[in-house]
Amino acid sequence: MQPVDLALGLAVDVSASVDFDEFGLMIGGLAGAFREPDIAAACAAGPRGAVAVAVLFWSAAQDVAVSWRRIDGGEAAAALAAAIENAPRLPQPGATGLGPGMAAGLALLGRCPAEAARLVLDVSGDGRHNLGRAPGPVRDLGVAAGVTFNALAVLNEEPDLLAHYEAEVIGGPGAFAMSCADYADFAEAIRRKLRREIGGGLIA
Repeated sequence: MQPVDLALGLAVDVSASVDFDEFGLMIGGLAGAFREPDIAAACAAGPRGAVAVAVLFWSAAQDVAVSWRRIDGGEAAAALAAAIENAPRLPQPGATGLGPGMAAGLALLGRCPAEAARLVLDVSGDGRHNLGRAPGPVRDLGVAAGVTFNALAVLNEEPDLLAHYEAEVIGGPGAFAMSCADYADFAEAIRRKLRREIGGGLIA
C-alpha cells in the first residue's frame, strides 16, 4: 500500500449494552459518513492523497471487521461504506473490555501496510470499561508510540460517560472527545468526528 496522510483505526463497541437496533444505527451511521462527499474529498486532500482506514469491533473479545483499505476519493470511500455495512457482528456481545479493545486497536494500527504521517485510534462506545486491563495505561503506551486517541461517547446508558472517556481514553496530539445523546444521533456525531480526524483536528 502506498504511503498515506493518516492511518485511522475505528474501534467500535459491540458489547451487550448495544442491542440489535443500536448496532444497525451505529454501523449505518459509520457507513453513511464515508458516503458523504466532503469526507471522501478530505481523505484525498492531504499531501499523500489518501488515508488508510480499518474497523475493529470490540466487546469482551475483539475482531477486525474491515481490514485496511486505502481511501483516495469517492469510489474507495463508497466501497469502504459497503464493507462496513456488510461486516458481521463479531465478536459476540459481552462485557465492555475497553482497555483490551484499545490494545487491539493499537495492534491493528501496527499492522497497517502503509507508512502514515499520523496514527489515530477512534474509539466509540456507550459504557465504562469493566473487563480486563485498564484503558489509561494502554492509552499511555499508544501516545508514547505516536498514536492519538479520540473518543465518541454515546450517553444513552451512562450520562456521565464523556468524563470517563476524557480521563481514561483520549490522548496524544490534538486528541478530543465528543458525545451524542443516543444511537439515533450517532450518524451526525460520527460525521463531525471524522471530519475533525481526517482534517487533522482543524475542521470542526
